[in-house]
Amino acid sequence: MRLISATGIDKTKKERKGLINRRFAAYAGLAFGLILTAGLFAGCGKKDTADVDLSIFAAKSLNGVMDEICAAYTREHPNVNFRNNYDSSGTLMAQIKEGAKCNIFFSAGVAQMDELLNGYDGGSVVDGTRVDLLNNQVCLVTYKNSGTAVTSFADISKAKNMALADGTVPVGQYTRVALVNSKMVEGDASKPQDISDSDISKALGGLEINSCANVGAVASAVAEGANEIGTVYYSDTFGYENRLDIIEKLPNSLTGDVIYPIAALKGDSTTDDELAAAKEFIAYLQTDEAISVFEKYHFTVIE
Repeated sequence: MRLISATGIDKTKKERKGLINRRFAAYAGLAFGLILTAGLFAGCGKKDTADVDLSIFAAKSLNGVMDEICAAYTREHPNVNFRNNYDSSGTLMAQIKEGAKCNIFFSAGVAQMDELLNGYDGGSVVDGTRVDLLNNQVCLVTYKNSGTAVTSFADISKAKNMALADGTVPVGQYTRVALVNSKMVEGDASKPQDISDSDISKALGGLEINSCANVGAVASAVAEGANEIGTVYYSDTFGYENRLDIIEKLPNSLTGDVIYPIAALKGDSTTDDELAAAKEFIAYLQTDEAISVFEKYHFTVIE
């Protein structure tokens, strides 16, 4: 028999309702506790990091590989935003000396890095951050099915025209050094920037020279068939396998070592966070993960 209170309420129903309310409160409290605990543990393993913008000035020949490496790095470090500027190392050096903000300089030639190490207005290379990181190789190339009579660097005068980076561009300087060392052109191999296009054209029987602002422009001019031959880095043939043929890889005995140094730079407006992030990224570029990407693009990492 059910008991009914004076108010007419069924006591059994009332007790069941109270029990349900007590259980709900207990479960809600437990759930809140678990969420709070998870948040505390998560906070122990990770702390918020402020966003930082890194401005990297890198040689044009590093365009593809650096885009890939930076994208991978950002996935693991979402607070780091890259602002990459690609051009010839000589042009980038001039921009830096003129006051352009740069956190990391990645050059295709040691001469440009050495010049910044000597000091410049408004900034400096950060002590202890320079690393001679990569090696490359100069290649003589032609476009697919060109039918060129050129079979080696020694007979480039057989071509109708040639795409050649100018004397301020490292690949143009390495090519000029190779021409002097091969006794094909007269000049001072220690000052390749002083050897003009007209000097080269005259020495090679009037070969038409298309002067290019950077190595990317050389690769494009030859791949498109605008020029019969040109000199690029081995890394620049990556992605052009169906459009370019390598006639010859020039030995380092002709060009000298093709070294890519990297360093952090610091100017008046450089923040501590930027400098720390720059150092961390340069360290990352020396890890196995980054090295595997460099090697995919035909670079050799200096041990």
